[in-house]
Amino acid sequence: RFSAFLKSVRDKYPTKTIIAGNVVTADMTQELILSGADIVKVGIGPGSVCTTRTKSGVGYPQLSAIVDCSDAAHGIGGHIISDGGCVRSGDVAKAFAAGADFVMLGGMFAGHDQCGGTLVKDGDKITGMQFYGMSSETAMDKHSGGVANYRAEEGKTVIIDYKGDVENTVKDILGGIRSACTYVGASSLKKL
Repeated sequence: RFSAFLKSVRDKYPTKTIIAGNVVTADMTQELILSGADIVKVGIGPGSVCTTRTKSGVGYPQLSAIVDCSDAAHGIGGHIISDGGCVRSGDVAKAFAAGADFVMLGGMFAGHDQCGGTLVKDGDKITGMQFYGMSSETAMDKHSGGVANYRAEEGKTVIIDYKGDVENTVKDILGGIRSACTYVGASSLKKL
């Protein structure tokens, strides 16, 4: 059904960039691209606030999924986004080295001034920020009127440390990726 829906969206919007997913197999990556997706999101369960693997028993190691899905996507002119599993800059470097074209960094970017999260304060001092997965009860209450009777939440809501401005985190990520390239002799992400 999803592939048919994707084809109908592509027919209706032939020039728009379409991102579809999430998947963890080469076959499904190819199916989505051949059905009209330009970019496929890869990852089931690796996010820091995702509980899909424990709730449903469904998931796949993220690095293996990136390798398999990027090979499939690149072979037919598509791209992938690695969605989840990055905790440190080295994880971002590994995702790019495995073939990701883009990397989602929800947990790494959460807690900064630029986020839209709910702040937690101790008096006048900001101590943390609420962060939740998009399949959590918090997200479903906020965006779709609650958890439907036929579903289970597959995410959690946590309070993470307040991190201030995102600039230092971005510099740390970029520095880690540059260092990875230097250690392996890669002059670009493509060569990494």
